Amino acid sequence: MSGDVLDPAQERLRRWRMVLGGDAADGTGCVLGGRDAAMDGALAALYGKGDRQGQQSGRDRSAGLGASAPSVARWLGDIRTYFPSSVVQVMQRDAIDRLGLATLLLEPEMLEAVEADVHLVGTLLSLNKAMPETTKETARAVVRKVVEDLEKRLATRTRATLTGALDRSARVSRPRHQDIDWNRTIAANLKHYLPQYRTIVPERLIGYGRASQSVKKEVVLCIDQSGSMAASVVYASVFGAVLASMRSINTRLVVFDTAVVDLTDQLDDPVDVLFGTQLGGGTDINRALAYCQSQITRPAETVVVLISDLYEGGIRDEMLKRVAAMKASGVQFVTLLALSDEGAPAYDREHAAALAALGAPAFACTPDLFPEVMAAAIEKRPIPVPEG
Repeated sequence: MSGDVLDPAQERLRRWRMVLGGDAADGTGCVLGGRDAAMDGALAALYGKGDRQGQQSGRDRSAGLGASAPSVARWLGDIRTYFPSSVVQVMQRDAIDRLGLATLLLEPEMLEAVEADVHLVGTLLSLNKAMPETTKETARAVVRKVVEDLEKRLATRTRATLTGALDRSARVSRPRHQDIDWNRTIAANLKHYLPQYRTIVPERLIGYGRASQSVKKEVVLCIDQSGSMAASVVYASVFGAVLASMRSINTRLVVFDTAVVDLTDQLDDPVDVLFGTQLGGGTDINRALAYCQSQITRPAETVVVLISDLYEGGIRDEMLKRVAAMKASGVQFVTLLALSDEGAPAYDREHAAALAALGAPAFACTPDLFPEVMAAAIEKRPIPVPEG
């Protein structure tokens, strides 16, 4: 913003001028200078009418961004100078969508200039097969930065939440004093209340099991890698790596489109997992669930998390039968329409309703809620489905 101090009326005009874009009909009569003019130019390069006209007519765009790497690099530098990181990420995403800049991300110089976020990672993964060798090292560095930032944000809380859930799921009937779960012990012994003494005689003690090195739970993450699920794939890969680092949980990560790929052996590095995916293509949920079902050896101790928009290209009835069979065997089955901060994507409502009828409601889940969802599944409690 300009360093000049404006009176309130001038400031309102200036803001309206920035919003309206300076066309002849904007009616503000406000002339921008200095930093404001530079900001306006960066916005016009992306959102100006010249761009829309160019898209409609098929001619070269005249909004100022152009299609050359040097001009895009300058523009990326400008927006990082004038706008906060959250706004930069939105503008980058719009530039990729509106101006077809995805191919320019195949150049190392471009990748070094962009602000890395989950959406950029999704775009890079979709370009993975077309990416020249000279760019792959830079792309992996960009992806690794985003992954490490996500791990710092999510790992500690996830491990703490799930460790508590694992301990509570392994309750013992003869606990040591420090391991007694007093809330559940009191609830279980209310019938032994002695009113004359105003006390409860705890005939049955309920305690927490001590954490051990043995595997207590099996978790299968089954991830739809169709293009619309890009952010979910990124978050699920990070969570998969976090879960795999916990000795009490045996984690399997499976990705699918019309084929099924087991990436479990790469879970020690979520970047390897992400570059093992191939965003786009069709969807065969039934085939993916058939593979997951074949890997289950302890159904009563297994949680299957299907992350998909449920647009099934395979055999619908067989898919639902598999879910019903897994649940009947004791598997805890969770369906997430998305694992991201963006809310539910477009999804197949008929399939979602059919899964809900089987006791597996489908809902979008934010990364911050995911540990609570997993804890509830591990403890076989009702899943905390967000409202709306």
